[in-house]
Amino acid sequence: MSEHVDAALSLAAQGVPALPLRRGKLPFGNCPVCARNACGGRPNMRTPGPCLCPYPCHGWAAATTDPGVIGSPAWAPAWRSAATLAYHPGGAGVTVVDLDNTDAIAWARETLPATRTVPTTRGEHWIYRGTMPSANAVRPGVDIKSLMAYARWLGPGEGAAAALPDVVRALAAKEPPAARRAPQALSVPLSGQRGRCPHRTPAYLDRGIAMAEQRITGARQAVHATVYRTFLAVLSTHGRCGCLTDAHTARLFNAAQAKGETARHCADAWTNALTRLGLSHV
Repeated sequence: MSEHVDAALSLAAQGVPALPLRRGKLPFGNCPVCARNACGGRPNMRTPGPCLCPYPCHGWAAATTDPGVIGSPAWAPAWRSAATLAYHPGGAGVTVVDLDNTDAIAWARETLPATRTVPTTRGEHWIYRGTMPSANAVRPGVDIKSLMAYARWLGPGEGAAAALPDVVRALAAKEPPAARRAPQALSVPLSGQRGRCPHRTPAYLDRGIAMAEQRITGARQAVHATVYRTFLAVLSTHGRCGCLTDAHTARLFNAAQAKGETARHCADAWTNALTRLGLSHV
């Protein structure tokens, strides 16, 4: 406990917002008062909004530089069971390019400007000065963690942090509105395929959407990650045959928003899933 608290206080003194993570590298869930956002807080915005909960609530938005909060009795139970320490890169003014394997590292060395690097369990974090929207799976084995996200604190790393380059910003760039099919309007096929749907019956799709809704509704933590993975699963099964319509996506978006996701986060998660599956241009 004291090791994590001391490290968090050290980060806070440097202007780096810190928070504890529990087993599985997950933030602590909201307390009973703040469950389902009943407190009026806004965990999907850049600040927790009006919520003044003393506990480490609202996921990444709990990250703080206030030593009084970090060392408070309200945070003590979380520190006692914390598995590791995390920080909010966007709040620290940096962007983390999370490289999850050796192939991703090789790609970064060939493509990205040299910068501060931090070894991770399976890969490396490349740290750049500057902030941008966070995005999952911008390419195989690569996530971007900056605004509205958290990253594990694994030490200061080596080398000087370079300015955030355009090549990293471009990884999370969305298609121009005129060229992008809006997620809410998928009433036409996602691909050029035509003809009979390869799924057995329309009921097969309906069951799949219902199961996806249940998966989102049942999420107790890491809601945004659950929404993204669920969207990815739905699109991997039904994204190429042309059977998804705006009614289906509306059901998924409604389930996510009922768990506190914003419409913007739903659209971003859907677009990221399309991109990962190679469906964003079809």
